[in-house]
Amino acid sequence: MTLTTQLYTMLAMIGMGAWLGAAIDTYGRFLKREKRAKWVVFIHDILFWLLQALIGFYVLLRVNEGEIRFYILIALVCGFAAYQSLFRYFYLSLLESIIQLVINLYRFLEKMVRMLIVKPIQLLVQALIVLLLGIWKFLYSTVRFLLLVIWRIVKICSLPFRWILMLVWKLVPNVVKKYLHIVFKKLEGFFTLVKNRKHSIINRVKNFWKKR
Repeated sequence: MTLTTQLYTMLAMIGMGAWLGAAIDTYGRFLKREKRAKWVVFIHDILFWLLQALIGFYVLLRVNEGEIRFYILIALVCGFAAYQSLFRYFYLSLLESIIQLVINLYRFLEKMVRMLIVKPIQLLVQALIVLLLGIWKFLYSTVRFLLLVIWRIVKICSLPFRWILMLVWKLVPNVVKKYLHIVFKKLEGFFTLVKNRKHSIINRVKNFWKKR
């Protein structure tokens, strides 16, 4: 390995040490160990150090074809120490500023999406619902009024027939009235039985589907 290559290797490893310090601070800022489970922190630590080792070996491979010397470790330590003493405060300030900028930008975009997309859609849906409810109330009131008018007309027109039927009913013998009364009672009991059977069958079908 030539002297130039050794110099490049020293400079690269000093930079790698500074990178490692910045990566540790960034990793600690986003991980938030106190809020994480221990096994999650353990797995993240292993992955983090594996990634840093791969990055360091890749840089070393590009500079001096992967040769490891003792001074490389010294250069790493020097770079890490230089970062801790000279650049750590400025980097953490910059990192916090970038994080706050991203958060504020996200909140701004979220508000814009709500104001320009979500809110108009909500207002449109509400207006459509109000319109449909208004149409339904109008149609319901109209049909109800028409049915009431028709019922009144039918009721008025049927008065003569009711009077005729009442006169005819008075002329019917009492024996026939008693017989018709018995027939009506039986029909009423039959229809009540059919109604009860219908409800029983419906309840059984509902219970069957609930069990499934």
